[in-house]
Amino acid sequence: MSESLTTSLPDVPYATPRLDSSREVLVRAADHLWRVQDRAGRVLGHLRIVADPLGLRYRAERLHLATGTFRIVGEFWRPDDAVATLRYA
Repeated sequence: MSESLTTSLPDVPYATPRLDSSREVLVRAADHLWRVQDRAGRVLGHLRIVADPLGLRYRAERLHLATGTFRIVGEFWRPDDAVATLRYA
């Protein structure tokens, strides 16, 4: 018996996660990445799907313009929780 854990996502793009709130919209930026925008079109941050041995996690990120890298705000089991973090952080 093999004990291997999935540590990366397949190259298949995931469907856009559904949000309970209509305050934000998700706009695809990559296979596993979406821009989180408010109703006015302002970008609040990014939502990324990441693999976890227990299932998919939703990572809230913000782009740090000075370095061109993403800063992790938090990881959550529900996309709504990740988006709420970007809304209020």
